[in-house]
Amino acid sequence: RRRVEEMKAAGIEAHARWQAMMDAYRQAHPDLAREWDLFVRGELPDGWKKHLPDFTGEKPLATRAASGKVLDAIAPHIPMLLGGSADLTGSNKTKPKDAKDIQRGDFSGNYVHYGVREHGMAAIMNGLATHYVRPYGGTFLVFSDYMRGALRVTALMNLPVVFVFTHDSIGLGEDGPTHQPIEHLMALRAMPNLAVIRPADGNETAQAWKVALERTGPTALILSRQGLPQITPKDNALTRGAYILADPLSGDPDIILIATGSEVALALEAIDPLLAEGVSARVVSMPSWELFDAQDEAYRASVLPPDKPKLAIEAGATLGWARYVGLKGDVIGIDRFGASAPGKVVMAKYGFTVENVVTRALTLLLKIAHG
Repeated sequence: RRRVEEMKAAGIEAHARWQAMMDAYRQAHPDLAREWDLFVRGELPDGWKKHLPDFTGEKPLATRAASGKVLDAIAPHIPMLLGGSADLTGSNKTKPKDAKDIQRGDFSGNYVHYGVREHGMAAIMNGLATHYVRPYGGTFLVFSDYMRGALRVTALMNLPVVFVFTHDSIGLGEDGPTHQPIEHLMALRAMPNLAVIRPADGNETAQAWKVALERTGPTALILSRQGLPQITPKDNALTRGAYILADPLSGDPDIILIATGSEVALALEAIDPLLAEGVSARVVSMPSWELFDAQDEAYRASVLPPDKPKLAIEAGATLGWARYVGLKGDVIGIDRFGASAPGKVVMAKYGFTVENVVTRALTLLLKIAHG
């Protein structure tokens, strides 16, 4: 008992010395002290969100490139943000233009070159996240397998780490099936606590970063290699996980097209051909299952009414989509490995065309009509 009392007294004394030092520091360096408090509380500086870029009207842009532009805009205003990549900085677009490398003997920077060490990168980011830093790191989506053990610890500890996974589908093209993710989206969605977000364009990518940095747990951003058109407004509802992007001018839709990422633009392109066949369609952008599932039942039902036929479109495994399209719905997806060819060619060969979306939608409606 005496030893316990001694330790208690020593702790009180040490705390008093620390507090006196901090009080003196606050007087001498008030701005730095306020910044320190933000680090310790896990908070971000006021006003950083006003720097999120607006991509409305811009030319087609890969969401990995849009993510890079977002980082260029916000990184100077978030001192606790620390980035990196597992030897794919140029491809992941993870290094802000004003970033400084962390090197041996100089830890004043804010960017880490982790080398070909996906597992090591995730493990290091876990440690950083427990010590007041907001880390993010990039690699190809297919390489998320290599870091899964460390990533699972991130989710288990519910740490605010951002994983930037680029080259998100067969749309990456000639690198072929070894680099084309198929089952990876579903594998990440199966992990508790991890929010998976696959934005459709630049504005959704900006909102995805906003969500990721405001969360207290881990987030995976799933980004394209290929350029995508700008199709969503700056104030889109990505934060709700899924939202109505397009609806018939009058009346209820005959079918709902649900899409994520690069397939959202494809769903929009199918509206007019379907209308020519006498079918009105709603297009729902669904960048995040986890964020959508967190919404109240009324909102979920307003976006995806239970009685409406639904066709999901995503360049990945179909497993899991039945929970949203229902037993009478359908999915255009991929349940086999990819192929090496230009991205547009591979996407077309695997059924990601306007013609196939229209055919599958009409077939689904015909099947339902005939019971």
